[in-house]
Amino acid sequence: MMMSVNLLVIAVVSYVLGGVNGAIIMSQLVYHEDIRKSGSNNPGFTNFKRVYGLNAAAWSVMLIDILKTAVPVFASMLIMGYAYDLGQFGAQFAGLFCMLGHCFPVWYGFKGGKAFIAGFATIWFVDWRMTLIAMAIFFVVLFVGKYMSVASCTAALSCPIALFYLGYSNVWVEVLAIAAAALVIVRHYPNFVKLAHGTESKFSLSSKH
Repeated sequence: MMMSVNLLVIAVVSYVLGGVNGAIIMSQLVYHEDIRKSGSNNPGFTNFKRVYGLNAAAWSVMLIDILKTAVPVFASMLIMGYAYDLGQFGAQFAGLFCMLGHCFPVWYGFKGGKAFIAGFATIWFVDWRMTLIAMAIFFVVLFVGKYMSVASCTAALSCPIALFYLGYSNVWVEVLAIAAAALVIVRHYPNFVKLAHGTESKFSLSSKH
């Protein structure tokens, strides 16, 4: 019973904090605009960078999205690890709800981003070896293809596969990792449509604003 209560609290807190959106906050705070009305209209780091350039504000967006995930994920890892020896599960569980909060934030009418950075912040606490594999795949695919969407989804897909071969403490860790990867991939569906029509933008360090 107590474990169920702990998981419920972790889920709610992680979802609520996950809904805090760095791109929306920084676009309004720094530029007095709404990133949801510029570029691809997606409130995420890539669109923010594309519109305003790779500057201090863009790095702040990434920092906010990392911290809002890392804090509840780390706390959940400690709580579940200490109480039930399920630290890895706790990290992945909280991370998935942070990602759901980012994608469907209660603060912004349930219309959010694509959760790649939230997922990236999560996997460090689940298995650092998996993270290094996913990072290597991400940068290779991005360098070769120049498409952030393809690199993000490929890296996300690699996580549950890598975790399967590296080993996991509980089968639910693998199940949650698959769910997190699926969430990232599904959220990038519009990008795949653009790729099919040849209209997807390639990643660049320049600003278009």
